[in-house]
Amino acid sequence: MPGQIIAQPNPPPDPSHLPDSIREYAVQLNMSNVLTESELCAIQKFRRAANYIAAAMIFLKDNILLERQLTFDDIKPRLLGHWGTCPGLILVYAHLNRIIKKTDLDSLLVVGPGHGAPAILASLWLEDSLSPFWEPYTRDRAGLTRLITKFSAPGGFPSHINAETPGSIHEGGELGYALSVAFGAVMDNPHLVVTCVVGDGEAETGPTAAAWHACKYIDPAESGAVLPIVHVNGFKISERTIYGCMDDKELIALFSGYGYVVRIVSDLEHIDLDLAASMEWALAEISRIQRAARSGNPIVKPRWPVLILRTPKGWTCPGMMHGEFIEGSFHSHQVPLPQAKTSQEELQALQGWLQSYGPHELFVIKCGSGVVEGAPTEELLSIVPDKKDKKLGCRKEAYAAFQPIRVPEWIHLGVQKGSQASCMKVVGTLLRDTIKENPTTFRIFSPDELVSNKLDAVFDDTGRNFQWDVASRAQGGRVIEILSEHTCQGMLQGYTLTGRTALFPSYEAFLGIVHTMMVQFSKFTKMAHETNWRHDIGSVNYLETSTWARQEHNGFSHQNPSFIGAVLNLKPALARVYLPPDANCFLSTVAHCLRAKNYVNLMVGSKQPTPVWLSPEEANKATSVLVGIGVEVTFEVIAAAALLRKIVPALRVRVINDRNIIINYHGYPIEVKGLIFGRPAVDRITIEGYREEGTTTSPFDMMLCNHTSRYHVAAAAIRAGALFNTKISTEAHADAAYIMHMATKDKEYIFAHGMDPEGTFDTPKFD
Repeated sequence: MPGQIIAQPNPPPDPSHLPDSIREYAVQLNMSNVLTESELCAIQKFRRAANYIAAAMIFLKDNILLERQLTFDDIKPRLLGHWGTCPGLILVYAHLNRIIKKTDLDSLLVVGPGHGAPAILASLWLEDSLSPFWEPYTRDRAGLTRLITKFSAPGGFPSHINAETPGSIHEGGELGYALSVAFGAVMDNPHLVVTCVVGDGEAETGPTAAAWHACKYIDPAESGAVLPIVHVNGFKISERTIYGCMDDKELIALFSGYGYVVRIVSDLEHIDLDLAASMEWALAEISRIQRAARSGNPIVKPRWPVLILRTPKGWTCPGMMHGEFIEGSFHSHQVPLPQAKTSQEELQALQGWLQSYGPHELFVIKCGSGVVEGAPTEELLSIVPDKKDKKLGCRKEAYAAFQPIRVPEWIHLGVQKGSQASCMKVVGTLLRDTIKENPTTFRIFSPDELVSNKLDAVFDDTGRNFQWDVASRAQGGRVIEILSEHTCQGMLQGYTLTGRTALFPSYEAFLGIVHTMMVQFSKFTKMAHETNWRHDIGSVNYLETSTWARQEHNGFSHQNPSFIGAVLNLKPALARVYLPPDANCFLSTVAHCLRAKNYVNLMVGSKQPTPVWLSPEEANKATSVLVGIGVEVTFEVIAAAALLRKIVPALRVRVINDRNIIINYHGYPIEVKGLIFGRPAVDRITIEGYREEGTTTSPFDMMLCNHTSRYHVAAAAIRAGALFNTKISTEAHADAAYIMHMATKDKEYIFAHGMDPEGTFDTPKFD
């Protein structure tokens, strides 16, 4: 069965066997008088407007305000987007706006269901947080037209939240990391509350399960707070979620055990009153915990608030289509009406769906002088914060908060040339001094391995920051040790993207656990680097030790240097791998990486004593090592060179070849380069492959972006052949230029029409 068969929309969970007394652990609130009539009306209209825009973004390429009946020509050729989570995200966004305006709250929003981009982009447009960063997205008809028609199309916003989304600090692709990113963001930001929406699909991931413990590493005297909102809409792509099948008692028991105090938000008939009261209670609880800690009387094991928000999947979309439930089922997860371009029945359903929001009541249409056509009405904007820097899309913590750290001089920490020393023990002293110099802008995130990795010199000046342990509670420790690489990585990302600098030391074999997290982060930073309004950030710094060459005691399971290749596969302009050969070179490298901006840095070295080849002064003068051999094997190479000098002094190798090869490869080009390395005349080989280029676009545009298209291959073949064939060389430049002109014309067509040219993927014919 392709999808789960359900007997009713929004099916309730079966009742558990837990006693009803469990409900006493959840908070009960009085919802009366929490909102004024005008506030309630404004929130509801904001939600209707944002829901309308979000749905229109998925479907419409014309007639954006339904000023006539929809036709097939109004529908996009490719329907991309995820509707199911959007209504819940918009509900949260509207209420955050209202409470920020009321209380002057400093807040960021981290969105776990990252493919709910239509919800966030619609809300950003309504609060006018797009146009300050993206000039064409003005809060008028022209800006709204662009937002709707270019979404998930070449030249527009992609289908997920990314670095191009104002206010975002989290790549919204791979699930599981939102919560740990949020906790990293509030560390050393005592003024900040990060609201983090965790979808119930994401809640099934291992990284999220571990990240719930991150609250135990938050010292409320020095850091801000995270307000988690678990959005339980019950369905994933084609099946019910675990949380959706848990009743309230089971969820209350689960989160109470994690250390939270729970508020269930599920009164659909009065959902705005329910959520408004719940948010006010949650912020009051956060304030109470922080006041106690900051007055010198911290609450031991404070129970931070968590909201469990139950709303139907795809709320407000059509209830049924073709005999299947849509609203309240997995059918609304992505595009609820996937045949709207060709099915009259689905087109009429889309017309009714969009019309149900009453767009003519929400946007100014055919206005008179002095009124902006296409703009949202003033009433629904009354909940939007008046101060620009308070808006969720304009918070500087998300894009302009970098605080460079002071890296101490390291020469005096160096060791004598000709001696033997552990790179890690020596580097530990530099990290200790860095912590002294940067008491609120530098942290170490480590999976319980700092002492094992011989970096324990840092504990000369600081401690751990585990708030549930009496030995480290409320002492300002700069080391977070939690035996979850995913949580360390997420905290590292949140801390770095909000302007600070951090280090992630780990066993070499287990850095691979965060391989895909690192790649997702690098995609975010790549796009940030190419987005002119995002400022610099500190580099993400990995310290890889306990290397395979010295893991003979732990065995095969601990011998895995694959993370090096993972970093090498990134865009070369934004990633660096360092393999310094000795302790003094390692000191120089770490100092350089801590000062660097916008990179993913990987430093690889041994924790065991090894020879020191260079003095501190020589190491300081040496140029940066981008790719080297490594500590232990450098020793073997030097030993082998000495042996060859003695035994075979005349040894020479010379290789000649005169034919060029062009390889068009599915994966990363470096993987092929690794396979052919050391073979004769490798410089005759040209390799193209995935270049870390892409967005929401057409299939052939992906080929063009990555230089793997038919045009790139043909042009390369002409240029190579011209080196040896005079018949080709006389016209090679013109021929190659003409072929690349064809590539340009195809790209222009794709951007104009949102699809590949007809016949692009027809079977080639050799006539």
